[in-house]
Amino acid sequence: MRAFVDLHIHSALSPCSSNEMTPNNIVNMAWLKGLDIIAVTDHNTAENCSAVLKCAKERNLLVVPGMELETREEVHVICLFPSLEKVLNFQKFVYAALPSIKNREDIFGEQWIIDENDEMKGKLDQLLITAAELSLEDTFRIVGDLSGVVIPAHIDRNSYSLISNLGLIPETLPIQTLEVSKNCDTATLKLNMPYLDKYRLIKSSDAHQLGDILEKDSYVELEELSIECLIRTLKFS
Repeated sequence: MRAFVDLHIHSALSPCSSNEMTPNNIVNMAWLKGLDIIAVTDHNTAENCSAVLKCAKERNLLVVPGMELETREEVHVICLFPSLEKVLNFQKFVYAALPSIKNREDIFGEQWIIDENDEMKGKLDQLLITAAELSLEDTFRIVGDLSGVVIPAHIDRNSYSLISNLGLIPETLPIQTLEVSKNCDTATLKLNMPYLDKYRLIKSSDAHQLGDILEKDSYVELEELSIECLIRTLKFS
């Protein structure tokens, strides 16, 4: 079956994201746009995943618990997990690896923890817009042990991407799927980088505002509509 997806969406917990990115707003916008699967992927945290999962029960929408991690190499990767328990376990590793720096709201913005009723429950003081002391190798190992999948994010960009920062896609990493930006011309990208032909390319929005969430533009062919099937498909060619 063809499942329309957006696997890179930020809530208001990400400091660079709009306060309109509440759990209910995210779920309802994705539902209105006809998506089948979304992922909540805040910067270096998963505190709002639970609320979005609860909201999605009111809609025919599958939500994947996730996170956008910034690795030691300052590479952004999307980490997706089969359950809330797994992503919160991963969060423990990430929190332990983040530098002890307090967020500066005047510079980076607010970091709101929100419940399933869209009520602001508090703010996260830890600065989230920074690199964790976890290497790419560490990340693939830990996420793999938690039955998740790692997808290098927005590889077409000139910063915070695997290709821009390392200049290559390491053959030692078990990568099958790469993310490109919503406006990326994949045909031109592959023409300029022929080695990308061996990978699955998937578009995501990296939405920080409601209007940026994808329409029915990006899809994955799945045997069944489940998180386990999605992760398995993204993990293996």
